[in-house]
Amino acid sequence: MSRLLAALAIAAVTLAAPAHAGDKPTLTVYTYDAFAADWGPGPLLKQGFEATCGCTLEFVAADSSIGALRRVQLEGSTTRADIVLGLDTATVEEARATGLFTDHSVNTSELSVPGGWNAPDFVPFDYGYFAFVYRTADLPQPPKNFDELMNLPDTFKIVIEDPRTATPGLGLVFWVKAVFGDSAREAWSRLAPHVVTMTADWSTAYNLFLQGEADMVLSYTTSPAYHRIAESDNSYAAAQFDEGNYLQIEVAGILKSSPHAELANAFLSYLTSEAGQKIIPTANWMYPALPIDLPEGFDPLPAETLLLPDDQVAANATNWIAEMLAAFR
Repeated sequence: MSRLLAALAIAAVTLAAPAHAGDKPTLTVYTYDAFAADWGPGPLLKQGFEATCGCTLEFVAADSSIGALRRVQLEGSTTRADIVLGLDTATVEEARATGLFTDHSVNTSELSVPGGWNAPDFVPFDYGYFAFVYRTADLPQPPKNFDELMNLPDTFKIVIEDPRTATPGLGLVFWVKAVFGDSAREAWSRLAPHVVTMTADWSTAYNLFLQGEADMVLSYTTSPAYHRIAESDNSYAAAQFDEGNYLQIEVAGILKSSPHAELANAFLSYLTSEAGQKIIPTANWMYPALPIDLPEGFDPLPAETLLLPDDQVAANATNWIAEMLAAFR
């Protein structure tokens, strides 16, 4: 026991010791758990970037990108994060309002996301569309719109994510508002009987669906591609709605407090380069922001795209979330 305590004391001193001038700099990226996971794009991006940067790339995972933003908000200018990766167009205005982010110097002229979204302070690196995923054997005639979904028997159950903690849940709030407008409150009251649970993050929701706890799960149009390509399983599909599917554009931003601004810009340049973007489709299971060929197994893009303006989202998100949650009380 005394040897163990001595070893721990030495380790603590070593970790607390200041870095020597010759040590490699560490670039710290706050992101969501699925991005940093062993099966996510993080390890591949780390390997590729570290091969050229003369640095160490460290991903620090929260349960969601909203969780990563909350952590930075709590830490403020003392945060050790250089980059927050995985925010989206629904949360960029909130991120800007913190005053913690700075402009980037990444050349984004070759990137192409729906609607041509671009910003001086956040770099888009992939995009996707929210959708309800189902098993084709269990649902040979899936709903083609929200009205058909809401009119299914109450025994038909779906799993969704909490809009306060998970971007898919927040995306659903905006999706319903974009489709129903002033009638959103009524729409939520019709949808609520089908919701078996509301989880804190996407991973928990999707696992519940895979375990057979629900008939549908709020996820992405690209989720079936994972099953087809990674598992050779063609039994999953994503419902594309007549009204359109709501768009999510994922972005990354650099913190003003970062002592490695040049390195941070280099990483975002690598992330949006051909080498970085080739990792996205079959590791993050989203569409890359750089136009590249997708592997077989991805569905065509939805015929209709829905996306509310950033400023409208920022001004109304709190009230819209409350409107949604009221239906589940």
